[in-house]
Amino acid sequence: MRSRLPRIWAIFAILQFFAILPLKADGFWDRFSWSLAGSVLFFPEDNGNEGDPMPVLPSFGGAAAFRIWGPVSIELTEDLYFTNYRYSQKLDRAVPAAIENRSAFVFGFFTGLQALVHFPLNDIVSFRAYGGPAADFRAITLAADLHPDDFTGNPESDAGMQTDSVREYFWDRGRWFMPVLGGGADFSLNEKFLLGIDARIWFPVYRLWTDEDLPGIEGWRFGIGLRVTPRG
Repeated sequence: MRSRLPRIWAIFAILQFFAILPLKADGFWDRFSWSLAGSVLFFPEDNGNEGDPMPVLPSFGGAAAFRIWGPVSIELTEDLYFTNYRYSQKLDRAVPAAIENRSAFVFGFFTGLQALVHFPLNDIVSFRAYGGPAADFRAITLAADLHPDDFTGNPESDAGMQTDSVREYFWDRGRWFMPVLGGGADFSLNEKFLLGIDARIWFPVYRLWTDEDLPGIEGWRFGIGLRVTPRG
């Protein structure tokens, strides 16, 4: 009997999921919504002379949501950004770099899967709150237009060795895992579109297990942005 319990629970969960869906043939798709977004991301740093000023990065992305019940939805978000880094041997970690000091080019894919709750105020304004797991998936390559003199064979200045170190640092020990919490509001532009504003914060929870001696602000991410949502 015990061996059948997982199967029974799985069947029960599937039946519960379909029980909340509308009976109409097109009801399933009525629960989907999507939006396009533009944001400004802030990557605060406190590296002294070892790093360049805090990156303030434009970002483009989008979101797709599926309404589970009433005001509750599950939302998948994607935010794209790019910037330059180098590896500080003194601090033993990757730090932001201005164009004249760069070694590695980072193309980031901020991906989130979160619970989303809507709080309609009236026919014009609706508030949102959301949170859940998120990850900063980084594609890391050599920076563009490097000079042959940038390949010195010295770990402190060789662009190739620096890029390898940046890649290893960001992908090691779960430094890509950053849960997100945010909120926003949607305003009715017309019968076809909603205009939304968002504010988000990503938490560097990897600091709990990496045991690095980091500045207090290191690893945190903040974002503000706008989104446009077609109305169904």
